[in-house]
Amino acid sequence: MEKSQRAMDLYEKLEKVGEGTYGKVYKARERATGRIVALKKTRLPEDDEGVPPTTLREVSLLRMLSIDPHVVRLIDLKQGKNKEGKTILYLVFEYMDTDLKKYIRGFRQNQEFLPGKTIKILMYQLCKGVAFCHGHGVLHRDLKPHNLLMDRKTMMLKIADLGLSRAFTIPLKKYTHEILTLWYRAPEVLLGATHYSTPVDMWSVGCIFAELVTTQALFPGDSELQQLLHIFRLLGTPNEEVWPGVSKLPNWHEFPQWNPKSLSSAVPGLDANGLDLLSKMLYYQPSKRISAKKAMEHPYFDDVNKTHL
Repeated sequence: MEKSQRAMDLYEKLEKVGEGTYGKVYKARERATGRIVALKKTRLPEDDEGVPPTTLREVSLLRMLSIDPHVVRLIDLKQGKNKEGKTILYLVFEYMDTDLKKYIRGFRQNQEFLPGKTIKILMYQLCKGVAFCHGHGVLHRDLKPHNLLMDRKTMMLKIADLGLSRAFTIPLKKYTHEILTLWYRAPEVLLGATHYSTPVDMWSVGCIFAELVTTQALFPGDSELQQLLHIFRLLGTPNEEVWPGVSKLPNWHEFPQWNPKSLSSAVPGLDANGLDLLSKMLYYQPSKRISAKKAMEHPYFDDVNKTHL
């Protein structure tokens, strides 16, 4: 109990700001400095030895990655015990005032669209953050607007909930009754591929791109099958020709056959360069999907002032 108490002596909880995939998140004030932080209370896979080494590896990785301005900064780590004597880990992150999900919702509720320039600046930062993670061999695996934190004043975007995805594997359900969203999940993962890599994140980035433009989710499926059918209806049902090996994937069935529609029908309002970049992010064959690094060099971003991003 002693250790957990100590974590709370150092930080004053202000309010619960969310129920993350791995535990509760609080807005808190560091007592010594008055700095506002986000405290993520994480339940650990139980182990007599306290914190499993895999988790400690994850955390050191997270610390290393958080040198990038587009990855949310892990400031500190506190270990404690709860009433039942189970090990609790408090991850202390910098606090950001909103996330992309809330930001988009604000526009949608006002029946407005995000300015094209804003979309471009947010997308460039997202590609830059993802490129940094991928450059260090780290997949996110669960990129979605809710995991992208923002500072409204500076329009700075940062990737959150990173790194924990490996020690804890992709959770199938939230701790609350909210079902884990499949909307941003790549088709190879939905089709049961076990060997997947950085292109899974780029698929998610493409889905987020489309949502920034329309303020609506591109593929809002409510089950794995529905999710695939949403994708197939827009992009056409994949086959061996466009995606060699697709019919060998574990969850492959004889699906209804759809022809591809034009992306502009689903994402009206996106210019030709934007549509070209989006189509490269939503490429079926993972090895042909554009990388984050390449995406940053795409003509769509030519007129972004990249110096301070």
